[in-house]
Amino acid sequence: MRFVVLLLPAWAGLAQEISLVQVATGISQPTDIQADGSGRLFFVQQNGVIRLFKNGAIIPSPFLDIRSRTQSSGECGLLGLAFPPGFAEKQYFYVNYTEPGCRLSVVARYRVSSDSDSADPASEERILTQSQPFANHNGGQLAFGPDGYLYIGFGDGGSGGDPQNNGQGKRTWLGKMLRIDTESDLNRYRVPDTNPFVRDDPWLPEIWSYGLRNPWRYSFDRETGDLWIGDVGQNRAEEVSFQPASSRGGENYGWRLMEGLQCYSPSPNCDQTGLTLPLIEYTRQRGDVSVTGGFVYRGSRFPALRGTYLYADYATGRMWGITWTGGGVQNRLLLESRRNISTFGQDENGELYVGDHGGGGIYRIESTNTPRLSISSLVNPASREPGAVAGSLATIFVTGAKDSPGVVQATQLPLPTTLDGVSATVNGRTAPLQVLANVDGAEYINLQIPFETTGPAASVSVRRGTVTSPEVTVQLFPVQPGIFANANGEAILVRVRDISLVSAALPLKRDELYCLYATGLGAVDHPPVSGDVASWIEPLARARANISIAIGGVPCEVQYAGLAPGLAGIYQVTIRTAAGIGAGPKDLVLSANGAQSRPVRVIVE
Repeated sequence: MRFVVLLLPAWAGLAQEISLVQVATGISQPTDIQADGSGRLFFVQQNGVIRLFKNGAIIPSPFLDIRSRTQSSGECGLLGLAFPPGFAEKQYFYVNYTEPGCRLSVVARYRVSSDSDSADPASEERILTQSQPFANHNGGQLAFGPDGYLYIGFGDGGSGGDPQNNGQGKRTWLGKMLRIDTESDLNRYRVPDTNPFVRDDPWLPEIWSYGLRNPWRYSFDRETGDLWIGDVGQNRAEEVSFQPASSRGGENYGWRLMEGLQCYSPSPNCDQTGLTLPLIEYTRQRGDVSVTGGFVYRGSRFPALRGTYLYADYATGRMWGITWTGGGVQNRLLLESRRNISTFGQDENGELYVGDHGGGGIYRIESTNTPRLSISSLVNPASREPGAVAGSLATIFVTGAKDSPGVVQATQLPLPTTLDGVSATVNGRTAPLQVLANVDGAEYINLQIPFETTGPAASVSVRRGTVTSPEVTVQLFPVQPGIFANANGEAILVRVRDISLVSAALPLKRDELYCLYATGLGAVDHPPVSGDVASWIEPLARARANISIAIGGVPCEVQYAGLAPGLAGIYQVTIRTAAGIGAGPKDLVLSANGAQSRPVRVIVE
């Protein structure tokens, strides 16, 4: 998959969009920051100690001390921590460390003692080990994915240039992301049947993806499940790779064939067939030398950051943010921190932290910007086509209008012009709002385009509190018919006789009355006030356009077309189905003054 990337140069004098607020000091060479869901934070020190941050302060005694099992040197030591799903009940966790001498990586389980603020260092249960040919590129992170499996990142084994070509090797875990099931059987780990190479000899079945040089900090987006990986480069470039939540694994991220977006070995003219290239890369021309992967911000305190993936460079302390922009991504400099950022962390509220490896501080990331509020598109909610029709319902897709997942529904009629502090204007006129939602990471507003809206185009903006989005201009149509359908693309049809929904179990019958619901049928006689419902009694708000319906190409008698009585911004068409319609699935098409809707399916008896 290729993406368009807009790189904003770091030297362009951009305002610093974030700041770092110190929350703790005295953490020796932090390598990881984790939360367990209890309000506590756990700071992992490279020397083998895990410190506990509780009620705003560091607990004096360590949560875990395994200095007898590991040693901090270079890229070696205690490198990762992960709490399994259901930790509050399970009371065990996982760590990743290298033994003294840095020739063996260990992934182990430890148990909490009778004191919930302390773990038992004698409770180690080794899950797996990996020999290390050299003392660098150990990876070291652990993370449980949305699927409940443990993802383990190993570097390529070290030295330089991957001399053993481990990144592309099939019989080694080095240079790989592993995916294992540690929770089904505590006596041994299991390999999920859905791993990509589980039945593909000679590949090791634990491998989820490969072609990594040294994955230093990766994370799952807590809302979407997407995986982001910071992978440290060789001499030229650092990279951030992206794996969508829909992935079935098996990605080859390219190392050592590629370093970032360029061939490495062989160079040039390496075969890039089947490779998953990085989402972005940055070069070492300005002193940046080692990427530290971060998180997508999903907190509620700073709407300006929502949906932004934050990452940093260890050497310079520069921090960047990646955001999706339609078909591509934008990468922008957020802060020149001048700290050795070795890790990011995320608390249960989605707020983000960083650790300063050299200075021993832990910092919370805060935004210095007012919330960014923007509109990406306005569409017909039934057809999803861009554009608007006066009096009809419309959907605006926005960013920064609703921080947390959920739906706010209007509970009064006429429809309100504000929901949860958010409003919208169309050609300067406040629009009635039906829904404000944040679902699966998508923010949107359902509103009625005011009847008074005229002209070939409409200027639309959204306001939240004191912040107003830039205006967007959308085409205004006299008619733009769309038919509401269910998730399977089948028309929502109601049988008048018994008010039942048409379905595969209750298919449409011939020569009966049905109602369907639509958008974009244009001007009506006797319109209600914008935001109010259409009348149930005469005079009805009949559509002025010439409305027709065909099912399977056979015209049906239209008995009523206009605003749906009792609803705002939604149209109803009542039809008598024709006797000549064939059986089985058929296309239903709605026409208004010759403009046709997209066809939707209906099952005919």
